[in-house]
Amino acid sequence: MSRDPRTLIRIARESGQEHSAEPLDLGARVRELRKERDWTLEQAAKQAGLARSTLSKIENGQMSPTYEALKKLAVGLGISVPQLFTPPKREQVSGRMVHVKDGEGLRQVTTTYEHELLAESLTRKKMLPYRARVRARSMEEFDGWVRHDGEEFLYVLTGVVTLYTEFYEPIEMRRGDSAYYDASMGHNVVSVSAEDASILWVTSLG
Repeated sequence: MSRDPRTLIRIARESGQEHSAEPLDLGARVRELRKERDWTLEQAAKQAGLARSTLSKIENGQMSPTYEALKKLAVGLGISVPQLFTPPKREQVSGRMVHVKDGEGLRQVTTTYEHELLAESLTRKKMLPYRARVRARSMEEFDGWVRHDGEEFLYVLTGVVTLYTEFYEPIEMRRGDSAYYDASMGHNVVSVSAEDASILWVTSLG
């Protein structure tokens, strides 16, 4: 039995559970997804393995697709079937980018590090990338462990550092070495090379 695509549609997930979506114009949603990919009707129909006329009728609300057609559409668009009936999050920001030239990041200096914040002008980031010049030469220069929420990725750009962590043995790291760790675990980095070492840090923000 076909359904009006504008009505509330319940879709059975593979697990057997059901997902209820809000009332949605399926045709408009399919058209939106197609245009996001900059596809013509012909391109989208080919990707989905449907006739161009069929896809056109779906977009214009002139026909209610079978579940098989919905699956083909989802596969062609690279999404799951439930996503066909899920309105995009309006608060989600897409297509964002910021370019920071070498040396033009926002600088913050402490006794142990000289940070250069990258992508500082970008709001609502999910990651905080920054380059750091490691000035500390011993653990005694720190006022205890550094701890904060999230996870952290460290990559050595120049020099040699020792990564101290609360629950692991110290690790000596050289150019090209990296580490990924829970940032709520105490951690400090010191330079053990003649020159101040430089590292790239990327910290998750929730």
